[in-house]
Amino acid sequence: MTSGPLVVARLGVAVVAIVLMLVVLGDVFETIVLPRRASNRVRTTTLVYRLPRAPWAGVARRLPPGNPREDFLGYYGPMAVLFLLIVWAILLVVGYAGLQWAAGSQLNVLPGPAGLADDLYFSATTFFTLGLGDVFPRSGLARIITAVEVANGFGLIALVIGYMPSLYQSFSRREMNIALLDARAGSPPSAVELLRRHASRQPDDELMNFLRDWERWSADILESHISYPWLCHFRSQHDNQSWVSALAAVLDACALILAGIDGAHRSQARLTFAMARHAAVDLSQVLRTRSVPVPERLTPERLERVAADLAEAGIPLRPIDVLAAGLAEQRPLYEPYVAALSEHLLMPLPEWLPAEQSRDDWETSASRHN
Repeated sequence: MTSGPLVVARLGVAVVAIVLMLVVLGDVFETIVLPRRASNRVRTTTLVYRLPRAPWAGVARRLPPGNPREDFLGYYGPMAVLFLLIVWAILLVVGYAGLQWAAGSQLNVLPGPAGLADDLYFSATTFFTLGLGDVFPRSGLARIITAVEVANGFGLIALVIGYMPSLYQSFSRREMNIALLDARAGSPPSAVELLRRHASRQPDDELMNFLRDWERWSADILESHISYPWLCHFRSQHDNQSWVSALAAVLDACALILAGIDGAHRSQARLTFAMARHAAVDLSQVLRTRSVPVPERLTPERLERVAADLAEAGIPLRPIDVLAAGLAEQRPLYEPYVAALSEHLLMPLPEWLPAEQSRDDWETSASRHN
């Protein structure tokens, strides 16, 4: 190859390497540092998330529901985070190796001149700050590239060290309220069971405090899961619990209160409904879920059972036609979004009524629920 084409090739590799590194560093900034929804569509995070998700979900759909499927799906979120970190590191190492090659591979290598393989090896040892010393830069430009790569590698490692604890702290906060929901709404949770259990303990005050707590919980998952979308794929400890089913059950309960139950808690139910719906809508957009047919979870026959169970618990209800009309107005506001999240994450939606002879998780043995 003549000197002219070689210069053009080196210049082209340098441009590609710089663009690659800027894309990766921008993705790192938007994923770890930027505390808001990322607007950039050209992201390695999006590719890393979307490419393995479809086959992973396809395998999961073939597994029997329950522990086998939940255990398999439970690995996806944490493994995807680790895979993303590995992809970032590999792309940056390749980018800096491309810059070294474009600069003429000015490295001290014995025996003979350095080549692309040496550039890759030197870039990897530099990025991870190993400092082996068997290969080192000889020119001023190569030294500058090396110094920048050391700073880049050290900075990424520091960000990851701070990122992982933040991720798991947000996960822990989310799961604490889901665990508390077990004794308050059953396992899996249901709107009727939630209202029925609160009816026996000063319904207005107790229910108002519960709804206030879940308004804050909805705001917390909205903020944390937009900042760290991977958390949406982190699954709960028990196979009959999930953040999607908890969110849907609370929305169902708020819809029931607004549609047909009078009391002082209606104002708080309206606030909780607004915040929970906001979380469902925004997170379905962040995950870029597709519209899916909304399952019919509340047939007229089930609505009659809902009314009968609540009346039996001593909860004063409006006439069933008024209740039905109110629910027909409230449900379309959130059900399409929780249904899309359920389909996307393979987290089943809860029923309005508790399952026959169901037992809470705290009442079961470890052999039944892991």
